[in-house]
Amino acid sequence: MTDQMSHPASPEPARLRPTRRARRWSALVVTGVAGALLLAACGGSESPSGGGSTSASNGKPVTIGISLPLTGDFSQPGGEAKRGYQVWAGMVNAKGGLLGRKITLKIVDDASNQDTVVADYTKLITQDKVDLVMGTFSSLLNFPASAVAEKNGYAFVEPAGGAPKMFARGFKYLFFAQPATAPHQADVFVDYIKSLSASDRPKTAAYPTQDDPFTRPVIESMQKQLEALGVKTVFSGVYPADTTNFQTIANTLKNKKPDLIAQGAVFEDGVGLVRSLKQLGYTPKALFQTSAPSNAGQYSDGIGAANTEGVFYTVSWNEQAKTPLNPEFVAAYAKAYKAAVPAEDAADAFAAAQVVQAAVEGTKSFDQTKIKDWLHSNTVQTILGPLSWSAKGEPQGDFILAQWQSGKVQVVGPKNAATSTSVVYPKPPWS
Repeated sequence: MTDQMSHPASPEPARLRPTRRARRWSALVVTGVAGALLLAACGGSESPSGGGSTSASNGKPVTIGISLPLTGDFSQPGGEAKRGYQVWAGMVNAKGGLLGRKITLKIVDDASNQDTVVADYTKLITQDKVDLVMGTFSSLLNFPASAVAEKNGYAFVEPAGGAPKMFARGFKYLFFAQPATAPHQADVFVDYIKSLSASDRPKTAAYPTQDDPFTRPVIESMQKQLEALGVKTVFSGVYPADTTNFQTIANTLKNKKPDLIAQGAVFEDGVGLVRSLKQLGYTPKALFQTSAPSNAGQYSDGIGAANTEGVFYTVSWNEQAKTPLNPEFVAAYAKAYKAAVPAEDAADAFAAAQVVQAAVEGTKSFDQTKIKDWLHSNTVQTILGPLSWSAKGEPQGDFILAQWQSGKVQVVGPKNAATSTSVVYPKPPWS
């Protein structure tokens, strides 16, 4: 399915975030990379050529190629990413376009499949000869997709894909448009724990995590940092991505009685563990989960509004942020989608597009090599805040620490981004 448009489409039905964002990481290494290199070799040169149009004002629309998971396991976040890209294109076109050229988004559906995403980007670059490309959703899909872009010398700005393996390949054209990679996602929570007096800090911690390339680096990094602070680990374990029964894990945690439970949870597993802990009557002093609490009403409905109180998580973006253009983005999204509040995945895609826009305007061209070099040398202001990158394309910033308070999400760290001056700690008992 191909979607060429410059304005948001009609609203799509909301769906649950998938049970597992990325499965079979080892399969990705075997099939995704091999497929990417094979198809890229068929369509590209042996060294990056700096493809894409270089003309800044030839009057033709700027065509931007994007492959997204609009069906399959990742259709919910993929659909939100599509909305974010479209809102950005509509806003830029309303102001005259990119370097005076209207933007056309050429969006294709990769069906959440690694082989399909490779074929999509190969065709977009080598046959459709799009002027620019932007990334898809998840490390699982961006890992092989970015290999195609690198092979063909196209700057590849991805809105989601912070797994460490993304940046271990020495790519020069890859840029991750979020504040930090997965191993640094929880740094702001660790900073909060550090800010507590020695008597108030949790003394013990448990670290259950889904076997997922996003969650594990977050939890493993947090565990290492908190152990260095003197927080004793009483449990650390990895459960399969398709786990649905959390009674055994919850029983173990109740017996260990950790002050802090830090769970690498995608969505359903976060809800499942809370339900099991509630049934057993064990409430930790603090509960941190990765992406599960960011699912707003779905999370609140899943565990009960009262039980969200005090739950911590980290996130790349907040709709209340005063970053440049954020209020305009939130308003444009609401106008396009029946007063809906943007999901984080939509905001991340919008920010990725802002990065590409800044590089094009900064170089006054669509030359891929110039765009790549400019991004390696500059900081870009986005709705997520300022973004800059290492030589490997890793962002150099920090995530936001959020907490559920009185049925709403508040930003509690860092202080310059906080929407609440208080923090709920310790966590009140389950309701």
